Amino acid sequence: MLGLKLPTDPRWVNIVEMNIDDILSDHAFCEQKAASTAISLIVSFPEYTELVQEMIALVKEEISHFKLVHDKIIARGNALGYDRKDEYVNKLLKFFPKGGSRTTQLVHRLLYAALIEARSCERFRLLSQELKDADLRTFYHNLMVSEANHYTMFLRFARKYGNEDEVNSKWQNLLEFEAEIMKNLSVQQSIHG
Repeated sequence: MLGLKLPTDPRWVNIVEMNIDDILSDHAFCEQKAASTAISLIVSFPEYTELVQEMIALVKEEISHFKLVHDKIIARGNALGYDRKDEYVNKLLKFFPKGGSRTTQLVHRLLYAALIEARSCERFRLLSQELKDADLRTFYHNLMVSEANHYTMFLRFARKYGNEDEVNSKWQNLLEFEAEIMKNLSVQQSIHG
């Protein structure tokens, strides 16, 4: 369903198990960044009313996910750690050239967001199936469902606002690029790395 070209190495869950507190902090910041992305799309493209409405709802949902993860961190007797750079996202954002028309910029941002949500969904599915902690398995199962909805929403908007054939071609090319990135990741204690 997600169309990802390279699945996450299942051994990544072993890294998560050994570093769950770091993973939870990284995850919290991923949720905060997702909310920030939605706000940025509102600010950058206010003339797209349907997109703005959906992004308003997404901001609320992502910040509620941030709170859920933060609550898990507190329940484990920890405090939120510091944000770290997301190597996966930084590499991914180099795929499309800078500039172009407003529509092109919007489509590229929507495709990036769709892919990040798709990878998060895939990772959450893995965690929901493989983590030893039953509470965290349930937690990640519930988040996985939301991420799948986000992925499809971003992709739908990209196809709506751009030329569908071009968008589909760009999407496939981006998926291939992302697979190359993933070959060198899945070894770090982060949601995407």
